[in-house]
Amino acid sequence: QVQLVESGGGLVHPGGSLRLSCAASGFTFSMYTMSWYRQAPGSERELVADISSTAGITNYADSVKGRFTISRDNVKNTVSLQMNSLKPEDTAVYTCKARHQRGWYNYWGQGTQVTVSS
Repeated sequence: QVQLVESGGGLVHPGGSLRLSCAASGFTFSMYTMSWYRQAPGSERELVADISSTAGITNYADSVKGRFTISRDNVKNTVSLQMNSLKPEDTAVYTCKARHQRGWYNYWGQGTQVTVSS
């Protein structure tokens, strides 16, 4: 029943913007820290950004700080990642993750491809 469905990926030119969204269902969204991860071919998966379950506290990887913004809507059960000033090195599969605020459960989406290329 748990479902995380990402959308918004695609092809964009360097310097462009994309907004990723993740729609959650099947669990109590407001009790989960939400995160965006990414993984490029041949690279390990890395945490891009996360946002806490209720207070909305955010943190970002140094590589995206100032360019990306994570946000959540606990009514619509969505988490978004606004990506600006995109660089080729941002190319990766971006995946939404839900982590229970007590750290007991983790759920992953299927991922959405982001390609930054001229």
